[in-house]
Amino acid sequence: MGRSAKTPPLDWADGTYVFCLRWGELTELQEACNAGPFVVLGRLMTNQWLTGDISAVIRLGLIGGGTDPAKALRLVRDYVEAYPPGENASMARGILEIAIMGAPEELAGESSAAAGPESA
Repeated sequence: MGRSAKTPPLDWADGTYVFCLRWGELTELQEACNAGPFVVLGRLMTNQWLTGDISAVIRLGLIGGGTDPAKALRLVRDYVEAYPPGENASMARGILEIAIMGAPEELAGESSAAAGPESA
């Protein structure tokens, strides 16, 4: 089974949101940023990002995660574009890393330990 491209629910802006960049959102991202997802990720990781890299990743991630596109645009205008870009650069990097690499797998044994001992 493959990894998910969705983030866990994250507290951000005015609430808790899930972000997801699937194939369609990644295609739109590369069109918006005039660069492929790995190039955008590289810029975010090396602090050579463009402001559009940050806003596009977050807006498209919100949409892919189930937020209405109009609300996603409003959130980006209110909580990304109204603040210094560095405040959201690491958020955008995390969203894009999960989209490309998948969400981190559950730690081995974590689910069985939470379930408790098996009944005989």
